[in-house]
Amino acid sequence: MPTQVGRIGRDVTKKGLEMAGSEFDAYRNTYADTVNSAISFSGLDVDFFTRAKAVRLIDILTREVGAPGGLSVLDVGCGIGNYHGLLSGKVGRLTGVDPSSECIAEAEIRNPGVAYAVSDGNVLPFPDNEFDAAYAICVMHHVPPAKWKLFAQELARVTRPGGMVVIFEHNPYNPVTRRIVSNCAFDVDAVLLSKRQVMRHLENAGLRDIGGQYILNVPSIDGALRRIDDAMGFVPLGAQYYASGRR
Repeated sequence: MPTQVGRIGRDVTKKGLEMAGSEFDAYRNTYADTVNSAISFSGLDVDFFTRAKAVRLIDILTREVGAPGGLSVLDVGCGIGNYHGLLSGKVGRLTGVDPSSECIAEAEIRNPGVAYAVSDGNVLPFPDNEFDAAYAICVMHHVPPAKWKLFAQELARVTRPGGMVVIFEHNPYNPVTRRIVSNCAFDVDAVLLSKRQVMRHLENAGLRDIGGQYILNVPSIDGALRRIDDAMGFVPLGAQYYASGRR
C-alpha cells in the first residue's frame, strides 16, 4: 500500500512535472541494464558502485550527524530506489523523492517500507527542517545548470539545523568516468560538475563546514582497499566524489 507521503507526493503536480520526469520514465525496468552496458568495459557493475556509495554515505552520517538508526534521511532524485535496500534498517526513516512518477511507482514496489513522493524537480514537497540529512547521488549533473543554485538551496531548506547535506557526483577530471557518461543513454544531456562547483553551491545555500573528497581512486567498498582509497581522497582523479555541508 502506498505510504502517506507517496499519496501526498503524487498530488504535487506542478507545471513541468511531466518534462522533469519523462527522461527517466522509460528506464523504470531497464535502469541497471542501461548502466551496466555503459560500464561493462570496466569489469564492474552498477551493484558495485551502488554498494560503494551506500557504505560511504552511512559512514558520513555516522561521523557527522550521529547513529544512523535514529536519523530521518531524504534521498533526492532517488529513481527506482536502488540504494534503499542497502539503507533500509540502517537509517531510522528513509524517504525518496523523484520527478519520474514511473520510477517512483517501481521504487514503491521494490521498497515497501520506504516513503516516496513525486516532485516537479524544483521545490521539494516537504516543510523546512524536516530531515536530519538529505543526499543526492549522481543527480545534480541531470539538473539544468540554471537550477543548480535552487537544487542546493532546496536540499538545505529541508534539512534541520545541525543536519547534513551530502552530494555524490561523477568526477569530470576522470577520463574513464567521462567515457562511461558519454556511453550512457540517459546521460546524453548531462553536464558534469567539479567538486569545487558543488562545494560552492552548498556554501551559497548557507551551509557550513563544507568538505568532501574524491572516491574510487581504487575500486573498493571496505577493507584494506577502502583504507587506501580514503587516503587518496585528495587526489582529483577518483571516478566520483562527494561534497557535504552542515545546515
